[in-house]
Amino acid sequence: MSTHAKRERLLLADLLEAAGPEALTLCDGWKTRDLAAHVVVRERRADAAGGLLVNVLKARLERVQAEFAAKPYEELIQLIRTGPPRFSPMALKQIDEAANTVEFFVHAEDVRRAQPDWSRRELNPVFADVLWSNVEKTARLVGRRSPVGLVLRRPDGRTAVAHKGTPVVTVTGEPAELLLFAYGRQSAADVQVEGDQAAVERVRKAELGM
Repeated sequence: MSTHAKRERLLLADLLEAAGPEALTLCDGWKTRDLAAHVVVRERRADAAGGLLVNVLKARLERVQAEFAAKPYEELIQLIRTGPPRFSPMALKQIDEAANTVEFFVHAEDVRRAQPDWSRRELNPVFADVLWSNVEKTARLVGRRSPVGLVLRRPDGRTAVAHKGTPVVTVTGEPAELLLFAYGRQSAADVQVEGDQAAVERVRKAELGM
């Protein structure tokens, strides 16, 4: 049975392939080649991927990622499509789904929305709810650096508090858009942001996300 993670993986690979190795992305300083290398290293080189979380390993991560970025772009795309090796924990369906669904969705939008002719993707309600579940679970984590109170709200009124404080800024949008906003893609998210104007500007410039 196909999973959300598998579908998002293949979509990301297709978008990276179509954009080519030198296209811009929403990730500061990264072109598509760099983003592709990041995805491959994250699930194939656990010895280096720890640098995503541990500062003392960051230099090793950057070195290994640069080595992968120097590989033929087509090879990177194929490595993304085929996924991690069998011995990797991420090869397990449950772990793949938990670790990669949001990761691949966000990076697919990093590629899509950096292009001048991008169009918003229509999501089915089931997948939208999967993304909303992630917003609810990670809101406090991704919003921890918000300089003001931050509330994420769906059009139907369901909310997630990302940061307690005053003044309060409320961000309203569909789950996918709220996810992108909370993961630091504020300028690319299609949302309504309400609150004191100065507070709104501070949230739009804040370093949200993991």
